[in-house]
Amino acid sequence: MATKQIQLTGAGGQGLVLAGIILAEAAMRDGKNVAVAQSYGPEARLGASKAEVIISSEKIAYPQVTQPDVLLCLSQDAFDKYFSAVNDRALVLIDATHVQAPTLGRNNIYRLPLVRAAAEQVGTKLVANVVALGALNALAGLVSWESLQKAVEQRTPAKFRAQNLRALEVGRRLVENTPHQTKEV
Repeated sequence: MATKQIQLTGAGGQGLVLAGIILAEAAMRDGKNVAVAQSYGPEARLGASKAEVIISSEKIAYPQVTQPDVLLCLSQDAFDKYFSAVNDRALVLIDATHVQAPTLGRNNIYRLPLVRAAAEQVGTKLVANVVALGALNALAGLVSWESLQKAVEQRTPAKFRAQNLRALEVGRRLVENTPHQTKEV
């Protein structure tokens, strides 16, 4: 991997900043160079939220995402705001629970029920960010699975650690169970 520019987008309160930090820490554990940035809309909760992570085996010249290679959208507002910035080659992961989006004839747009899987398989939608990380990494191979698990362990409070590790695995299994012809569940 030379350089990957990743945008994690959704609504404030969905844990995207934490997801970006976890991903960045996992990449550092893998010996990669990393840059992380985040931005929020005017509202602390439910406004637009975005975390950007650049992972590279080389030095990072500019610390902000200019052209995303990978885009995660956990809310309709995020999709509406950020999807137009990706090119046809970018991998896009959309939460099928909350985002209505056309496939546009592309086979690199994945619709997975991330929030629903968090609620039904882990017991709370609060871990949808970690479910999304598991799915995103299974799709894009951004970091090693071991480093991602260790970063989740490091960045989540002890009383929620098992729940978050389960969420990570749920995300990975969502991708493994997705038919590769349609890329949708």
